Amino acid sequence: MDALDTLLLSRIQFAANISFHILFPTITIALGWVLFFFRLRFTQTGDEKWMAAYRFWVKVFALSFAMGVVSGITMSFQFGTNWPGFMETVGNIAGPLLAYEVLTAFFLEAVFIGIMLFGIARVPGWLHMLATGLVAFGTTMSAFWIIVLNSWMHTPQGFEMVDGVAFATDWWAIIFNPSMPYRFAHMMIASFLTVGFLVAGVSAFRWILGDRSREVRAMLKTGVVIGGLLMPVQILVGDMHGLNTLEHQPAKVAAMEGNWETQGNVPLLLFALPVEAARENRFEIGIPNGASLILKHKMDGVVPGLNDFLAEDGTALHPPVTPVFWSFRVMVGTGMTMLLLSWASVWFMWRRRYLHVGRIAGHWLAVEGLPKPILWALVPMAFSGWVATLAGWYTTEIGRQPWLVQGVMTTEMAVAEVPAPMVLGTLIAYLAIYAGLLIAYVSVIAYLATKAARGDDVQPRGARPAPGAVPAE
Repeated sequence: MDALDTLLLSRIQFAANISFHILFPTITIALGWVLFFFRLRFTQTGDEKWMAAYRFWVKVFALSFAMGVVSGITMSFQFGTNWPGFMETVGNIAGPLLAYEVLTAFFLEAVFIGIMLFGIARVPGWLHMLATGLVAFGTTMSAFWIIVLNSWMHTPQGFEMVDGVAFATDWWAIIFNPSMPYRFAHMMIASFLTVGFLVAGVSAFRWILGDRSREVRAMLKTGVVIGGLLMPVQILVGDMHGLNTLEHQPAKVAAMEGNWETQGNVPLLLFALPVEAARENRFEIGIPNGASLILKHKMDGVVPGLNDFLAEDGTALHPPVTPVFWSFRVMVGTGMTMLLLSWASVWFMWRRRYLHVGRIAGHWLAVEGLPKPILWALVPMAFSGWVATLAGWYTTEIGRQPWLVQGVMTTEMAVAEVPAPMVLGTLIAYLAIYAGLLIAYVSVIAYLATKAARGDDVQPRGARPAPGAVPAE
């Protein structure tokens, strides 16, 4: 118990809070745009399958939105209860960025989400579609400002320190700091991949339960196509993000690669057991020269080593190696599984002619059916985006240690002087509540899917779009 001091417990508590919170914005950011796509397709075609898909997924959006708002409020309290030094030191920058997130995004979402959720039978179709688009835009802007702040903490610029307090000197440089474009693009694509596999997985679940509706076919197609198209893009963006991290946070990259000595011809380790006390890896399995090729684009490229980041007394000035090393591999492994499964799904859909995909060069490309193994594989992969997102987030945030704001303040400088048992008690309470809420969330989605597959999700009276919402066929 002596090792569980206030600093470590506060870090675990904030990690638990943000891990729970990030699950839901990861869904709502992209799901808002997918709902806008469903609504737009319904307006264009008048085909009820798109409206049926919209009605189903807007319930998931509402549930995710509520969970994200509540958990976000809880998380923000910890800036005062657990990390007062953060706002005392960099509050002049973090405060306005968080305020921008509230003013430009949260208010926009809050104003129009009511129309989006309850106005489908009460307002003209164009207004309902506009509300859906504005809510989607609001979720994106919310992500933008949060990523701006987080990126600035990794690559701070545009400020000066006066008496130990940060003051902004260039807001343009703060907002568009060196890592922000890569982090924002990476997060947005991660959100779309999360939603793509969630839509595909839930649709596959409904199909397995016997739901052969056109609505399910459209949703299944939408989900796997999102995954198939965006996963290669995410790999490219991830590579660019990695090169940016190598430039600005080389210690993090060294931990990700498990590389101890600065040298060339560094292998890409597929498996290893880093031993920080001995400053070595055991049981290494790797691809020769792989890390040098990826990070330096040449076989003998020199990759920074962890032994370059030591204090004079031998204290490590780099992040803990094992969690960064393995979380990075979980992220990459999950991503590669998503790539293979989405491509296999698209291939079988095209090869076996089951769902209409599109018309190219005058030929109808259609799919006939996904093999049962593919359908069954899609179901547990419904939440694979969560796994990849959390693994990537842990790689990023643990990889920044011991810094809270890179080169400006350490995590230890920001922690509150709160007794460790008090932090431990609230941590246990948070974990218990979050476990229950997470089980309830997944159970509700399974219930909605089962109910829809049985045909019990009957549209109530008056729930059809208002006059003008349904275009002439």
